[in-house]
Amino acid sequence: MQAQQDAMFTKYMFNSLVYNPAYAGSKEFMSVSLLHRTQWWNIPGGPNTQSFTIHSPLRNERVGLGMSLINDVIGPTHTISANLSYAYRIPVGEKAKLSVGLQGGLVNWRADWSDLTLEEGTDEAFSEEQPTFWLPNFGAGIYFYTDRFYLGAGVPHLVEYDLRKNIDAVPQWARQYRHYFFSAGAAFPLNGDAIVLKPSLLVKSVGLFSGFNKDENYQNVGAPTEFDIDLSVLFYNAFWVGTSFRSSVEAFTDDSSSFDSIDFWAAYYLMNGLRIGAAYDFTLTKLRQPAQGSFEVMLGYEFNYVTKKAATPRYF
Repeated sequence: MQAQQDAMFTKYMFNSLVYNPAYAGSKEFMSVSLLHRTQWWNIPGGPNTQSFTIHSPLRNERVGLGMSLINDVIGPTHTISANLSYAYRIPVGEKAKLSVGLQGGLVNWRADWSDLTLEEGTDEAFSEEQPTFWLPNFGAGIYFYTDRFYLGAGVPHLVEYDLRKNIDAVPQWARQYRHYFFSAGAAFPLNGDAIVLKPSLLVKSVGLFSGFNKDENYQNVGAPTEFDIDLSVLFYNAFWVGTSFRSSVEAFTDDSSSFDSIDFWAAYYLMNGLRIGAAYDFTLTKLRQPAQGSFEVMLGYEFNYVTKKAATPRYF
């Protein structure tokens, strides 16, 4: 089987630290976010994911620190990852900053193959019923931003690991692949700050450099190059509503992939800094009938130490 590995989120703009450690501290105050995603909610074993992020600048305003936790369950597999992020932010002119980030952490990957029903007896690839791996890793990222624009690139885990133990027993290949994330966005005030239009883009690539792998078994990656195009509107710095389109580059070039989903989301900032939100993905693939779509719910809090009053949300 070849499929997605790193967790996917529709409201990625609210937990960007998961993809890019250079995002730490970019809000200029402490920010906390908790997000839950159920993908293909009517299909048993569909991806079920939770993420928690917290990040803040230090008294030395050039330094930002953050932490991210992800719990991801797909069928019989379970992945828990924890990372600490460090970002150093360099002023560029009067309004822009260039942030360079590093992160280090640990991933626990485990599976319970006894949850699977094998049609023809025992498959040697699943001879160990409950394999478990502890995988230390590190990542890096870069993030350039102003009040009205941002551009970033991140690699959450740079080290690729084999997910095999009985390598000589049977020919099988499994690996935790390196993922690359590229993001961009802008904010366009339409009526002062009362109405702000915000387009954004996220591109995820898994096999970007897989052709350089010396082992030909790992050169062909099944996951396509995926992109999310999002367009949202923020009203009066309080109510945020948006829609997005998720697909892959391959969907426009051959039959190996297809359009994935059209997504709708909304978020609301309360006067005390609390943020709540929800999203729904309308599936466009053949999974549309059995899957019944995907959904996310989000809860966040922003400690605006600068104004000492009701937090005004940043656009990114």
